[in-house]
Amino acid sequence: MPKATCRRLPTELDSLPLRFESHARQALVIGAGLSGSAVAHSLASRGWTVTVLDQADGVGAGASGLLAGLAAPHVSPDDNVLSRITRAGVQATLQRAQALLQSGTDWALTGVLEHNLAGKRRLPTGNAVPEEAQDNANECSTQASAEQIAAAGLPPGTPALWHVRAGWIRPRQLVAAQLQTPGVQVLWGRKAQHIEKRGELWVVTDAQGQTLGQAPLLVVASAFDSLALLQAVPGFAVPLNPLRGQISFGHMGSLTDAQRQLLPPFPVNGHGSFISNVPTPDGQPGWYIGSTFERNCEQAPVREEDHAANQLRLATLLPDLGTAMQHQFGPEHIQGWAGLRCTLPNRLPAVGPIDGERLPGLWLCAGMGARGISLAVLCGELTAAWLCKEPLPLEPALAKHLAAERYVGKAKAQ
Repeated sequence: MPKATCRRLPTELDSLPLRFESHARQALVIGAGLSGSAVAHSLASRGWTVTVLDQADGVGAGASGLLAGLAAPHVSPDDNVLSRITRAGVQATLQRAQALLQSGTDWALTGVLEHNLAGKRRLPTGNAVPEEAQDNANECSTQASAEQIAAAGLPPGTPALWHVRAGWIRPRQLVAAQLQTPGVQVLWGRKAQHIEKRGELWVVTDAQGQTLGQAPLLVVASAFDSLALLQAVPGFAVPLNPLRGQISFGHMGSLTDAQRQLLPPFPVNGHGSFISNVPTPDGQPGWYIGSTFERNCEQAPVREEDHAANQLRLATLLPDLGTAMQHQFGPEHIQGWAGLRCTLPNRLPAVGPIDGERLPGLWLCAGMGARGISLAVLCGELTAAWLCKEPLPLEPALAKHLAAERYVGKAKAQ
């Protein structure tokens, strides 16, 4: 039987020093996307009063408006930090989806097949395999079976992994559900322009100098827009970067019977991802392929050349299906969505106090990159656990890799 990878999470308190006392239990969050809504939900669920500011008119205007995406773990032969963190993140996301969303409409625990193109993804071997994996093999990532490979329409012997604890989610629905948590107030159409500390409170103002909100705790969770707000803060050095992504999608009703017969019964990941039978914005079932990755681009228009790039992704990921669906990428069928994500050089978010000594009460939750679905809920829970001095949702040694204060030394050195 193929070896699996899985890890139980400890319940010990983090040894990282807590530098903000949450006696007021009032928070102001900038950004109502995946990260901001996750922070708001986690704090409000613990009795906090949370006000969320967002420049948009409603849910899903930014990257959280992604029509459909995957919650699936990252794997590596040495079971590295990213793999362990995403595994914990996927677990947290699926639990949140089960609690708040409608299965089959908003999300589904389908399992995900990962086409291991160029051998980029391999399961841990030898000493890297967690001891407890043997007790939880049915809940962990494994080598894909011959039946699963065949169901995806791939040739026998194609290298592939199977992630049993994985599935698709509509991020907008998750964001909306999290923002409806009692104790959360969302103020739409509020563009934060400036932040400053006044006494014990952090105050957020707009371009006209009008106060949008104030609280002893301010969590900036507005993706790449966080940089414009924070770069004027003395010593801030979190290297947030923009990452544009575009998906291509179409209606299931436009597919021929022959094309339908080639559709895999579960999402396939590996070179972008392919998902089918998930509602499109107009409510009709649709199929999705993407996303593109364009770094250092601060705008997110839908582009025809990216439809061509996504067509090539499908042809690489699922060759037979890609060939059969060539005409579905014609202008009469294809639609697109593009968004701007925020990433950090080591592909791990920045969470928690930016500089607890010099900037008490100013926190960050950003840098999810292309893994916002898999990481945002975990980062929201980590934020709340640190503030409330609770057991952490992942090992303290891993949590330190997410701490925004890991950049403090770099800031002071500049």
